[in-house]
Amino acid sequence: MATADPQKLKQLIYILMDNAIKYSESAIHVAIKVELDQGVITVTDKGIGIPEGDLPKVFDRFYRVDKARTRKSGGYGLGLSLAKELSEVLGMTISLQSTEGEGTTASIRFRLYS
Repeated sequence: MATADPQKLKQLIYILMDNAIKYSESAIHVAIKVELDQGVITVTDKGIGIPEGDLPKVFDRFYRVDKARTRKSGGYGLGLSLAKELSEVLGMTISLQSTEGEGTTASIRFRLYS
């Protein structure tokens, strides 16, 4: 059992799924699981991935990995910064694991109550 604002959580998951869809032509995998005393929601794509050097910066406002992208294909660089803010408001943590050319997994971790 967990407690969260359903609208904020919905928006957080939407942002992660929207990014996965933008950068992957393969199916997106969403999973919910329990690890120790935490709930974990993961969104995994098999897309272009994020270069290792860019991973620490992707949650910064207006940061985009590929500066050549236009609004049509890449947005303004606000999605992941908003996702980070939403996760903090919800008392959750968000992280990304990515390998360039192989894909990305976004994870949301939250406390479970018994």
